[in-house]
Amino acid sequence: MARALDHLSLFSSVLSFSFLLAFLCCFETCHSFKPKYFNLSRAGTHWASAGATWYGSPEGAGSDGGSCGYGNAVSQPPFSSMITGIGPSLYKSGKECGACYQVKCTKRMHPSCSGRPVRVVITDFCPGGPCASQSAHFDLSGTAFGAMAIPGQEEKLRNVGVLEIRYARVACDYSGKTIAFHVDLGANPNSFSVLVEFEEGDGDLAGVALKETLKGSGKWRAMQQSWGAVWKLDAGYELKPPFSIQLTSQYSGQTLVAKNVIPDGWKPGSTYRSLVNYL
Repeated sequence: MARALDHLSLFSSVLSFSFLLAFLCCFETCHSFKPKYFNLSRAGTHWASAGATWYGSPEGAGSDGGSCGYGNAVSQPPFSSMITGIGPSLYKSGKECGACYQVKCTKRMHPSCSGRPVRVVITDFCPGGPCASQSAHFDLSGTAFGAMAIPGQEEKLRNVGVLEIRYARVACDYSGKTIAFHVDLGANPNSFSVLVEFEEGDGDLAGVALKETLKGSGKWRAMQQSWGAVWKLDAGYELKPPFSIQLTSQYSGQTLVAKNVIPDGWKPGSTYRSLVNYL
């Protein structure tokens, strides 16, 4: 009798879980449910240890641009010099360009540390030295490194050398900006390339696809990551604008579409803003 009750209890638990799973699927979460990444917030929750250095001028934006391709945008809003180069473990061959982290240091790490977390965006790659030897390393701009200090003690903190910090992945927040597409200077109708900027939320991209909106087939064509945050399509024929662009997040797998974002008559070097973003 006891064994039968145990079997009945197990059956009820399985049945309850099945109903719960079916309920979630009704709201289209089954295909993208990833417990590890389900609640990416704008405040750090899962903190880990890393090393940190800084580069460029003490109150600057590191270098003018960096390996992600953002150019002088790194010193302008919304990046506002709060950027970082990153070691290979987090750079992931440029797939993590645009991802956001909070970084902080405490008085245990250095007396000039404020303990206040600051948000930075990955815009560059740091290939050698501690960036390569440590399991995680942030090569921050002078501005971002100093922002971890007690006000007035930024210079003391920047004189440390390699600093132990804590870091956490967070959602990007670009104050309501929509995703922008900066057409590469080398783009042409047969080989189209574009830099993708200001992805809120997850911040990074796993895939980009292009569709010739007015063409009969309406087929999405996968673009290849050219370098950093620049994506390219070598079509093999003359592409007919306007173009819609589909973006898939590396972090959550969420997909969105910027419809007709690249207009007829587009020009290399021009930036076109969409009407969409992840948040």
